[in-house]
Amino acid sequence: MKVIMCLLCIWVTNLNLFAQKKVLPNVAYQDGKVRITIITEGVARLEYVPDGKFVDNNSFIAVNRNYPKVDYKLKNSGKMIEICTSKMILKYKKNTGKFTADNLSITSVKGKGFVPFAWKPGLTDYGNLKGTYRTLDSYKGNLHLGDNKPMPIEDGLLSTSGWKLIDDSKSYLFDHSDWPWVMERPEKGQTQDWYFMAYGHNYKSALKDFTLFSGKVPLPPRYAFGYWWSRYWSYSDDEIRSLVNNFHAYDIPLDVLVVDMDWHYTEPGKGGWTGYTWNRRLFPDPDGFLKYIKNNNLKITLNLHPADGVASYETHFPEMAQWMGVDTTKTKVIPWEASNKKFMEGWFNTQLRPLEKAGVDFWWLDWQQWPNDKKFTDLSNTWWLNYTLFTDMQRNRDTRPMLYHRWGGLGNHRYQIGFSGDSFISWESLDYQPYYNMTASNVLYGYWSHDIGGHMGVDNINPELYIRWFQFGALSPILRTHSTKNAGLNKEPWAFAQQYIDIIRNTVQKRYEMVPYIYAMARKDYNDAISLCRPMYYDYPENKEAYTNRNEYMFGDNVLVYPITSPMKNGKSTLNVWLPAGNDWYEWHTGTLLKGGQTIERTFRLDEYPIYVKAGSVLPFYNKEVKNLKSNDETIEVTVFPGMNGSFNMYEDNGNDKNYATQYTITKLTSEKVGNTLTVNIGERKGLYPDMPSNRNFKVKVLASAVPEKVTVDGMEIKPVYDGNELTLSIDIPQKDCSIAKVIKVTYPSGASDVTDGLLGQMRHVRNAVLNLKRQDAGVVLNEGIGSMESTGIAISYYPNEFEKRIETFRKNFANMRELLKEQKTDEQRTEDFLNIAK
Repeated sequence: MKVIMCLLCIWVTNLNLFAQKKVLPNVAYQDGKVRITIITEGVARLEYVPDGKFVDNNSFIAVNRNYPKVDYKLKNSGKMIEICTSKMILKYKKNTGKFTADNLSITSVKGKGFVPFAWKPGLTDYGNLKGTYRTLDSYKGNLHLGDNKPMPIEDGLLSTSGWKLIDDSKSYLFDHSDWPWVMERPEKGQTQDWYFMAYGHNYKSALKDFTLFSGKVPLPPRYAFGYWWSRYWSYSDDEIRSLVNNFHAYDIPLDVLVVDMDWHYTEPGKGGWTGYTWNRRLFPDPDGFLKYIKNNNLKITLNLHPADGVASYETHFPEMAQWMGVDTTKTKVIPWEASNKKFMEGWFNTQLRPLEKAGVDFWWLDWQQWPNDKKFTDLSNTWWLNYTLFTDMQRNRDTRPMLYHRWGGLGNHRYQIGFSGDSFISWESLDYQPYYNMTASNVLYGYWSHDIGGHMGVDNINPELYIRWFQFGALSPILRTHSTKNAGLNKEPWAFAQQYIDIIRNTVQKRYEMVPYIYAMARKDYNDAISLCRPMYYDYPENKEAYTNRNEYMFGDNVLVYPITSPMKNGKSTLNVWLPAGNDWYEWHTGTLLKGGQTIERTFRLDEYPIYVKAGSVLPFYNKEVKNLKSNDETIEVTVFPGMNGSFNMYEDNGNDKNYATQYTITKLTSEKVGNTLTVNIGERKGLYPDMPSNRNFKVKVLASAVPEKVTVDGMEIKPVYDGNELTLSIDIPQKDCSIAKVIKVTYPSGASDVTDGLLGQMRHVRNAVLNLKRQDAGVVLNEGIGSMESTGIAISYYPNEFEKRIETFRKNFANMRELLKEQKTDEQRTEDFLNIAK
């Protein structure tokens, strides 16, 4: 027995030593009051505690204390220690206590990508690239409507100085309970708990390093990347049914229905800003209404303003009163106490859980009341509500947790979707939002949801402003339209003239087509902490244009966007677009391949937008048949952009389960052009996830393509489809088994015409110009030159073998348009109108 006990003790001791080795090797130095831990080669944790009791609890910022082993060198001699990594050199005078400029310094190493710095405590960082701010409320652009002062946007993690100090000394800690709860930090105000980050201009490495101690950015469910309809309006069950039917009738995709506060009673004695009881005048049968929503494959979120607590008139007040142990005959309101664990558990279990079980998918939380908790006086209610709601879903649901609320501060990247507040409707506000989006990625808050089109401040919608805002929204993290309770601010697409409906529909459809690419980039955010919308300086940190072109951003790895944020002049918008060197760039809407390494003036009509795709990209898209993101077996169009060779890893998972960290698949897509042959490979799918389809339809779509001579799939010749209006080649793939690789070869005739010179845009512009001419003169008879230009695209679709001849004729006529219009005998004004649209 003694032998067994001895062996057991040795085993337990070894286990403890093993556990320590996982954490302790990174403690490079420790004395009675100071501990220095190397988290990564670019991050050090610096602790000073007067009583020698170091903090190992998780904090609000740092939720991980178990770090991978780091390669560093320690020199410990005399009065000084020196810790060297590949990114920094840290020096500290031993046993001198609290960190000061006299006893601590950190300098950069010499090397490519590192800007030299010499840091000491107290040094001001003048190069910070900023983070984000809680709300756009009361701001027109970045200026406050009350005092005209700029938005005090917070500092972010990144700086041109190449370093960042995060002071975690005053933040609260989590206890060790099953549902970790807020607790005070021992000796608060007397300790130092710092994280120093050294990264030079390798901004991407800094962001990923941050997640090693502050946690990853969770992957939202796939449906979050669809279209959200929202409006502050007293919707009824009947009106919402009409709304949804119109989305179907107008062929506009939709995934999320946001119902603002009027879902519950709002009048005194029955409700208010706070409410948890369905308004039966508007929703006679809430269960029936929610069933209708589910039958239409929609997700639903309801608005919450919880600050008034739980009142006696609420349906489930008795359960809450029993939970809290209060006398219902004496208590009319159970007051709000966010830091009271018993209250919060009761609030979730008695007020929210019944609604969730009935079909509410997630909550739109809108805290606008007192900023900090009344017991923990430095505890932000916004931050804490984000934590409690998200983690409650995490603990109690099988589906992926998602929350929709405001930014609460550093660490809130772990709680996903941000509601940016009630933006003022103006061009200035639109102009500010791309920058606001991008810098948020510098604190990993990469999923802002804006009130697309603006929320308030005017009584009517300017269609041009709304269209430009909508186009930006489709290339934002979340696409959600919203406006205040004003009859003149109706943003339903069918409320606009036909030309605007078409643009809105096409914009939403384009967003849905891009979802497989967007979802793969969202996974990248989870893996590498690189947000979907990120500043240009992540990829081009040594180019001054990456910092000065404030509104230009990358939308994932392959797409560059420069939003149009000012009114058109004479029907056109003109921008000076910076295209970085290292790639050519394909201007998607006009079909123009442009050289990188230049700033170039470009012009766009209302139905066009400055979207640039890296030349040669091969990206997974849906087709226009996808109206909802519930399914995971939709047809994939492997879309090949002209230019260089390319590759892409198509990511897939269940879409709404919590096991995506390990249960997912990757399908590698590649394209290569050698001579006159384009080869596209769709690799075998690798990995597993629940309910994944074994088969699916694949297509290959080649943009800016000539008509090919021959197309083979896995060696078998097939007949493709050529769309002359879009200048695209579409190839159906007979093999549907996802586990089998597919090889597509497209052979072009020698000397085939290059159609990457803007021909796509020119053909569309001519069609629009002819349509406008007909509206001015319905009896016009088009001559041969104008008429054949207008029909070039459809004629090529009918007669692909005439591609070269018709393209040549179009180009000749396009260059000679003014003369053709003279032959058409159009008057001077109509000629100028035609040329303005067509050129």
